[in-house]
Amino acid sequence: MTPRLAARPESKNHHSIHIGGVYASKDPAVVHTVLGSCIAVCLFDKDNVIGGMNHFMLPEGSLDAPGSTRYGVHAMELLINQCMKLGADRYRLSAKVFGGGHVLKMRETESNVPRSNIRFALDFLQNEKIPILSQDLGGYAARVIYFHTDTGRTLLKRLEKTGAKGDNEMVELEREERQQLKNIAKISTVPDDNNITLF
Repeated sequence: MTPRLAARPESKNHHSIHIGGVYASKDPAVVHTVLGSCIAVCLFDKDNVIGGMNHFMLPEGSLDAPGSTRYGVHAMELLINQCMKLGADRYRLSAKVFGGGHVLKMRETESNVPRSNIRFALDFLQNEKIPILSQDLGGYAARVIYFHTDTGRTLLKRLEKTGAKGDNEMVELEREERQQLKNIAKISTVPDDNNITLF
């Protein structure tokens, strides 16, 4: 039976993150985000019951740039460090990876934002020897993610473009990602251009 988003336990703290967000917890929590071309990596140490999630827009950028956790290289290190500060063992971390959807009207090339993000996330985790338990990457749909920090359970809902009035969340997501890319372009080089699943 497919779980329903409405059935989220009320006893858990709920925390939403956006582009550049990083959140980890040793107390039971549900971390929520909405992804287009961005990536969210969920890390979980099942032995110490600690987990967290990040949400980044591009693989790399200047460390001195405002909101540097919009870049995967900083967002990944910060998430790992936050988990470790809470008591997680770096060598017991496992990952779930989501996003990299082609939702913006850009040329589809190997160097575009979604594919660069996917390649970075997978390479980073492989280099750090963090096993990937599950992933849902690429495609053309945006994704809503709910990650349970105490169990590692993840709920994913796809946001398809239907042309209906209910597409407001997709429109807002695209607007936010375009604005963020414009902001980043001022300080760095930007690369060229209703189902729920349990992970």
